[in-house]
Amino acid sequence: MKKLSCLVIIFFSLASSSLAVDPSSQPIYESFLKCFSNQTCTAPDKLCDVVLPQSSASFTPTLRAYIRNARYNTSTSPKPLIVIAARSEAHVQATVLCTKSLNFQLKTRSGGHDYDGLSYISNRPYFVLDMSYLRNITVDMADEGGSAWVGAGATLGEVYYNIWQNSKSHGFPAGVCPTVGAGGHISGGGYGNMIRKYGLSVDYVTDAKIVDVNGRVLDRKSMGEDLFWAIGGGGGASFGVILAFKIKLVPVPPTVTVFRVEKMLEENALDMVHKWQFVAPKTSPDLFMRLMLQPKTLNTTQTVRASVVALYLGRQSDLLSLLGTEFPELGLRAENCTEMTWIQSVMWWANSDNATLVQPEILLNREPDSASFLKRKSDYVETEISKEGLSFLFTKLMETGKLGLVFNPYGGIMCQVPTTKTPFPHRKRLFKVQHSMNWKDAGIEAENSFMEKTRSFYSYMAPFVTKNPRHTYLNYRDLEIGINSHGPNSYREAEVYGRKYFGENFDRLVKVKTAVDPENFFRDEQSVPTLPTKPSMR
Repeated sequence: MKKLSCLVIIFFSLASSSLAVDPSSQPIYESFLKCFSNQTCTAPDKLCDVVLPQSSASFTPTLRAYIRNARYNTSTSPKPLIVIAARSEAHVQATVLCTKSLNFQLKTRSGGHDYDGLSYISNRPYFVLDMSYLRNITVDMADEGGSAWVGAGATLGEVYYNIWQNSKSHGFPAGVCPTVGAGGHISGGGYGNMIRKYGLSVDYVTDAKIVDVNGRVLDRKSMGEDLFWAIGGGGGASFGVILAFKIKLVPVPPTVTVFRVEKMLEENALDMVHKWQFVAPKTSPDLFMRLMLQPKTLNTTQTVRASVVALYLGRQSDLLSLLGTEFPELGLRAENCTEMTWIQSVMWWANSDNATLVQPEILLNREPDSASFLKRKSDYVETEISKEGLSFLFTKLMETGKLGLVFNPYGGIMCQVPTTKTPFPHRKRLFKVQHSMNWKDAGIEAENSFMEKTRSFYSYMAPFVTKNPRHTYLNYRDLEIGINSHGPNSYREAEVYGRKYFGENFDRLVKVKTAVDPENFFRDEQSVPTLPTKPSMR
């Protein structure tokens, strides 16, 4: 009777779903389901909510729930043949083994925030492993001064909330967007507004659990230090499936201060932005000042708005004294500042203007199936940009009309950590630049127009950023810097984007990849390659 119910669901969804079902997918689904059932010792009729073919009523809602870029959420976007909504480690193990046995590509998705959709889009036949149910978080304040095991499918908002429930004096240095998935964020070298005080998220990972290409569940001891190093900034998807990370918590003061100051071009924004470069990366590590540049139209006149958004791990009075001396061009006043708790600052940075009034439960909102059209690119600056250079960029921003720039300062503890400690190689830079383009108009014509504007500004930025290679941040995936076709030139293709993402650490990542996944099962358009095979002697 239970098998019949599963068939009824499939039949009903065939009749009602707007998704065009690939007729060739049914025998593939049946083979996968049989393998999955055998691997997990679970009857097929018990897997209706786990193994989702295109004909399942749950397929489209599950797939769409964590697509965060509307460019990849259209009727013509590539769709996986199967989505696996894993509920257990055993489901992940079976997914790896059964996908490998059928020789399909596997995409693993935790939060779906990878900007170019690598975790759920492919031009080859593929399956998607959705990790959103594997989001358990266990906080232990008695361990190492505070630690937590975090499931790969947990969001950063859930991480912060669970820490807050257990301690009001601890936090974790990770991203400011609460819906980002922890698995991808941490394994890609994630950062947040405590980066200058504490460094990267991966700097506080003390253990991990991963499913390898042979379906084994490995922890730090059993995987070895090389693989543990690789998944701490090299992107987990090249080496296996991240199940969970163990993280060490960091102390936060009882009171922190946030502020936002905005200046238009006519209000000496150029002088402020120029001076920011000399202050933000070198000031107290307790202070993180993000700078945002956006073109604006005021009374039919084009201008640029420069906004400084900041977190200070301390009291307002100390902050005002500090910046009154170091950064008078900012013009910071007491009325710009708000004192609050650290968890309230998390909500403030997540665009909650009433952060001191709302409850932290707002951080548990995953906002499923919410996406805008977007494109992101990134750069690194190692020498301050001159006023003439900044004026040129301001002019080009106004010409472009929509693109925004986000400058994130480094310095602080980042300068003190060796660039080879993790695969993330950019610690010695002054600041990172994010190129941010969003639009609302659907359709290929609008997409082509906004993408071309983004590319044009990227070319204007070239003289002011790192060169040979032009470095890029892995967690801001950008397929335009190179794609791997996984053919005979796989290594050479990967070296193009690999050097930009990983610098000198690319070589060690390739050696680890070759050792743990020699047949390159875990691959995507920008994965770490295996070493090229030497031609046989005749």
